[in-house]
Amino acid sequence: MTAPGIPASAPAEDSDDLDVEEALALVRQPKDDSSGSGPASAAQSGHGHERHKATPWPRAREIAARAARSGSRRTPVSVSLADALGLVLAAPLDALTDLPSFDTSAMDGWAVAGPGPWGVRDGGLLAGHAQPEPLTDGEAVRIATGARIPADTTAVLRTEHGRTDTQGRLHATREAGHGQDIRPRGQECRSGDQLLPVGTLVTPAVLGLAAAAGYDTLTAVPRPRAEVLVLGDELLTEGLPHDGLIRDALGPMLPSWLRAMGAEVTVVRRLGDDARALRKALTASDADLIVTTGGTAAGPVDHVHPTLERIGAELLVDGVKVRPGHPMLLARTKEHQHLVGLPGNPLAAVSGLLTLADPLLRTLAARSAPEPYTLPLKEEVQGHPYDTRLIPVVLRGDHAVPLHYNGPAMLRGIAAADALAVVAPGGAGQGEETELLDLPWAAAGIGVCFT
Repeated sequence: MTAPGIPASAPAEDSDDLDVEEALALVRQPKDDSSGSGPASAAQSGHGHERHKATPWPRAREIAARAARSGSRRTPVSVSLADALGLVLAAPLDALTDLPSFDTSAMDGWAVAGPGPWGVRDGGLLAGHAQPEPLTDGEAVRIATGARIPADTTAVLRTEHGRTDTQGRLHATREAGHGQDIRPRGQECRSGDQLLPVGTLVTPAVLGLAAAAGYDTLTAVPRPRAEVLVLGDELLTEGLPHDGLIRDALGPMLPSWLRAMGAEVTVVRRLGDDARALRKALTASDADLIVTTGGTAAGPVDHVHPTLERIGAELLVDGVKVRPGHPMLLARTKEHQHLVGLPGNPLAAVSGLLTLADPLLRTLAARSAPEPYTLPLKEEVQGHPYDTRLIPVVLRGDHAVPLHYNGPAMLRGIAAADALAVVAPGGAGQGEETELLDLPWAAAGIGVCFT
């Protein structure tokens, strides 16, 4: 079956076997190929030539995921439970104690010994107290949920299943079997048992289990560090657009989006259209991922390609067959550092994030990709002749409903969306099963860490 987003006539080189070196070989082909069959620089190529050298969307995502493997063996860190949410375990979570570590009551009621009726001991047993005195046959004592069970207890009689007579003796209104409502020591695990393996995503439930098992810290893969470089002299940081200037939408949006993808955003810099400042920022950065906005085309102030060439970066992806966002790029700037160049239009930038940044960050963070899934479209979506389209949709029952306002400069559609539909070249008809990319917050993923 043809993969989503790849035309049925896609050549063999679009297969899953392509690796990063093959991608590099493609972009390293001579740029002065007079036959017109080799990839030229963005400045040299016309639109048809850009289409020729652009990477198919599914393959671009594979290259991004594989590119980060060179830096994926990152030194694990010890992280407090409060800071571990969303990380991946780099060491097994082994039980440090039996759980529970002593016999406890599973219900409020009475701990009883032997057959009833029972004489009731004065006082009662609460959670958090030391080991109580043993019970004798025919004796009972009030007990709260979580309290330690006295030695020689037969069962816990629930509050609603017992009554006391005028002499203060306890009678069962429903029989309590031997061991009923007692959580025995080690019921959940024994000390040394493996609770969770390496590679487990730390969810709120994992934090609870770790705390119950006695952990104060976890050994985890650290969050990838990301820097955002906002390019463009035309961008305002406040107020209304005026005199040809527009508000910067990506500066406020990208840090939170990258955090939702699991990155630690260390800095956001606004560089304008300054090639020297861009080169200085790239060479000085020690981030795992640099994200730039705009400047990826071939205009007079589009400095990303020339600057990458000057610093000796390797282009892994130079244009993607996807709309919006086809001028996106991926480069290796240092041995363990990559750059994702996003188009300047907001929805096109979102496309670049999901196409290139998300797979790369997942690899760096050792997080597995979600299983792909499809839903039928509520209505027909017009396709691009040879590019994949990413269309904002909302999920309604068992259908995906395409949203309007899906142009490359628009955010109105994506702001209301639950996911992006991956529409293969040629489009998709009403009711056609279509692959969906969940947005981190809409998917209720653990990646929703906005702080």
